[in-house]
Amino acid sequence: MSDPADVLADLRAEGDELDAIVSESSEESEAGEAVWRLATPAPRWSVAHQIAHLAWTDRAALLAVTDAEGFAAEVEKALAAPERFVDDGAEEGAALPPAELLARWREGRRLLDEALRKVPPGGRFPWYGPPMSATAMATARLMETWAHGQDVADALGVVRRPTARLRHVAWIGHRARDYAYLVRGEQPPAEPFRVELTGPGGESWAYGPEEAAQRVSGDAVEFCLLVTQRTHRDDTGLRAEGADAEHWLGIAQAFAGPAGPGRAPKGEAA
Repeated sequence: MSDPADVLADLRAEGDELDAIVSESSEESEAGEAVWRLATPAPRWSVAHQIAHLAWTDRAALLAVTDAEGFAAEVEKALAAPERFVDDGAEEGAALPPAELLARWREGRRLLDEALRKVPPGGRFPWYGPPMSATAMATARLMETWAHGQDVADALGVVRRPTARLRHVAWIGHRARDYAYLVRGEQPPAEPFRVELTGPGGESWAYGPEEAAQRVSGDAVEFCLLVTQRTHRDDTGLRAEGADAEHWLGIAQAFAGPAGPGRAPKGEAA
């Protein structure tokens, strides 16, 4: 895993990039606030819902880092209504005036960055899944920021330039292999997989033992879109060697929570 300071710097850059996309689109549009109401590929979620979800999750992460007991109470709420917990948080934030929502998201990012930088080496704190280190939390927040940022970019017709920050998304996608099985009630394969990807600049990213029989290879951007369920397996050129590797590509999920339905293949109704 990367150095905490490096991941936190990349997390800040990822948030700033999405912030600029939303802010500039709002400023350039004659409709202004209407930009925030545009539908994104996520059913029933607008641009405002996407940003509200990021703000809500950043604040949950801040609570986990600074107040374990307070976070435990939030987990109890989630367990009481798992089907609505995430959507309710997004709905509440999306109802705010855009300027207020944007300010809330910016403040949450700043406070979380400060809190994670103060976590002592080896420190861990609770989360909705296994306990997290500062590096793991920053990686997870970067993954979510990038994934929800893709939804926003799609809604606004913005083409983002892939960066080397995607290595964090690829890492967590590979790391979360077993979770994708378990959240669906399936038994993960006993043997580890090998994942070999080509990054945006032509660099090579590899995870898992070189001798693994089950292997996945291909474009890092496509892999990241797949594990964040922003594209369908059939719409990628990813290569799988082995039946287990192929099955995994159909269920891969880098984010915590219930198994998501994923995206329908292009040209097919969702």
